[in-house]
Amino acid sequence: MKRTLLLTLTALLLVPLDALHAAQLSEKNEIHTLAIGDPAPEFALPGIDGQTHRLADYNQARVLMIAFISNHCPDSHAAEGRIRQLVADLKGKSFALIAINPNNPDGLSLDELGYSKYNDGFDDMKKYAAEQGFTFPYLYDGETQATARAYGCLATPHVFIFDAERKLRYKGQFDDSRFADPATVKSPDARNALDALFASQPVPVAVTKPHGCSTKWLTKKTAVAAKTEKWDKTPVDVEPIDTAGVAALRKNGTAKVRLFNVWATGCGPCRAEFPELVRTARKFGLRDFELITLSTDDPQDTAKVRKFLEKHGAGLLDRLKPSLKAEGRKTNSYLYRGADVNELMKVLDPEWPGGIPHSVLVAPDGKIIWRHNGLVNGDELRAKVLEYMGPYYKP
Repeated sequence: MKRTLLLTLTALLLVPLDALHAAQLSEKNEIHTLAIGDPAPEFALPGIDGQTHRLADYNQARVLMIAFISNHCPDSHAAEGRIRQLVADLKGKSFALIAINPNNPDGLSLDELGYSKYNDGFDDMKKYAAEQGFTFPYLYDGETQATARAYGCLATPHVFIFDAERKLRYKGQFDDSRFADPATVKSPDARNALDALFASQPVPVAVTKPHGCSTKWLTKKTAVAAKTEKWDKTPVDVEPIDTAGVAALRKNGTAKVRLFNVWATGCGPCRAEFPELVRTARKFGLRDFELITLSTDDPQDTAKVRKFLEKHGAGLLDRLKPSLKAEGRKTNSYLYRGADVNELMKVLDPEWPGGIPHSVLVAPDGKIIWRHNGLVNGDELRAKVLEYMGPYYKP
């Protein structure tokens, strides 16, 4: 018994106190608030380079900036170009930047991923960093989130700047703009703090409030599951539509990007691709996006069509209801009642070669952005949507 107790105490003494504190915070779901002058908490985190990174690995740098960023957040995306420029501008100075992703993918609902191709998991971090040309370490804290709690990460992006003694000298926003254009920045707070430290001057503004996407704690997993369950159980209204109705929807004229999909319950490829269509609608559910389904089943088979749509969770998302009401509509699920499908082809997409499924992505001005005949690839479809809508907020 005494030997076991001695070994336990010895093991605890070998663990850095900051790391131990971080682990305790993680277990209690508490977030520590670092004060100006506090020491940088220790960490040991996996990087996308396959190495484990520790605070001590960066001892040679006179100034250290730790930036909590993420794969999914539009504010983070907007700042990353300026972060890369900052690193380039400080080349040759005794400076190090470490980027840390604090998010657990299970704390993210699908509609929070509408500004990125990627989730916030470790494997996606590698793809995202390569795509964005990161020139700095990118570490993953999503497994335990102990480091995010120890530093008090509230959002992405959230930056912390430490002096040569690793005492905190600035925390808060990278700058004041949530847009990608550098011209929209009015207060480059992190850069100002760095300039002051390199000039051995006091930081002009030591604390600001971070803006961006809240840290996605694993504790949000239950709420994410509840949202998904609600989506899955949302009832579906199916209404008949004729060519004039399709033409009006196809003209668009709203702020929304519309994805039209023509399908039928008896069509194998249609059934196979439908989960990807629903996933796409949910992914962009917080943006100006709408999936409109046009069934070519027998006009008498409304119940059959509705049953299929409800089985696949194709119910109308809450965020779409006000825009549909403003348009005088009740649903985005329709059953084509015309006798001639060729007439449907003419009004929806004159380049439709025939056969279903057929999908067209329509811009607010009515222009077709993308079309596909046959089984869609979900990743390709969502990439086309994101390519048009963009990964940032727009002024």
